[in-house]
Amino acid sequence: MSETTTARTVTDILQPRNTLVAGMVGIGLAAAGDWTGIPWGLLGAVCAGLIPAGYIEWERARGTWGDRHVVDRTKRAPIFFVILGSIGLGSLGMVLGGAPTGILVAMLALWAMTVVLLAVNSFWKISVDSAVASAVPALLAVVHSPWWLLAYLLTIAVCWSRVALTYHTVAQTVAGASLGAATAAAFLVV
Repeated sequence: MSETTTARTVTDILQPRNTLVAGMVGIGLAAAGDWTGIPWGLLGAVCAGLIPAGYIEWERARGTWGDRHVVDRTKRAPIFFVILGSIGLGSLGMVLGGAPTGILVAMLALWAMTVVLLAVNSFWKISVDSAVASAVPALLAVVHSPWWLLAYLLTIAVCWSRVALTYHTVAQTVAGASLGAATAAAFLVV
């Protein structure tokens, strides 16, 4: 398997949608302490991962973007606004429904991270894939177990794949991964 093929496989499997679906379900489960957290995690996954991915696919079908990576940073702002609205509405639903604090805090951490991604993206391209790949293990480490920090090996793989595919520079992936970890840490000390 060539380096490009391996990088594409890594970036496709560990894309934000997939990482958020698995991570948010795990965060919901850990936050509730039993199976009742799974629906809250699924709601988080839908709002943080699936709705934004659906929006990207819809825009691709309309011909707005060539692929899900939206490599031109000047075209990314609408995605960030969809993410902010979707996470915001999901968080409101969680507050009204009495969701466990841990899953709600995770949603707010992802919302804040998206605000920073949008701000940085206005003048410099930053890796969203790396930010999500970093935020999810950090969030899981706080609500479940520090052993989740071992998943940073996957974060490193995502960063490598983004650089290998020339979607980002090393600095852009390191900045994204650092933002993901810092955002999770800042919100989960609450």
